[in-house]
Amino acid sequence: MIYCFLANGFEEIEALAPVDILRRAELEVVTVGVGGKEIRGSHGIKVIADIEESEVITDNMDMVILPGGMPGTLNLDNSPIVAASVNYCVQNDLPVAAICAAPSVLGHLGVLKGKKATCFPGFESELDCAQHTGEPVTRDGKIITSRGAGCAVDFGLEIVSLLLGEDRAEKLKGAMQCP
Repeated sequence: MIYCFLANGFEEIEALAPVDILRRAELEVVTVGVGGKEIRGSHGIKVIADIEESEVITDNMDMVILPGGMPGTLNLDNSPIVAASVNYCVQNDLPVAAICAAPSVLGHLGVLKGKKATCFPGFESELDCAQHTGEPVTRDGKIITSRGAGCAVDFGLEIVSLLLGEDRAEKLKGAMQCP
């Protein structure tokens, strides 16, 4: 099960584009509401999450995705369930992906030490990593980071590439008419 955590103030495109792409790839993705099932994005779009954070089960966890946005990233950073889920993935060699400001959550947890990563400009000092790439999407092992909303489709496709292979990601990219 892939868990995409949504907290009030999340960046809608950064969450929903990757979730859509992963579901098109026939991967099992569940949206998780941090603080309740009804979550409002940073642009006022209300989303009903599939489950609440109290329903997260690490036994079936395959990956965690953290969208950015403000104050969504701060709300993710303050969630013990988010921290426990990210740490579970790292300890069990499972993928973790974060976009925009959300790589700062990974930095605060020490997950990015010695890794390459990228983020929204201005959050570089929060990464605690060896090398900030500045690339739209960066993958270092099983950690995927991305700069922001404009990179959300590429971010989602990179997750598909990691989980199902480059060929599957390329087929999906073509089917979606991505340049």
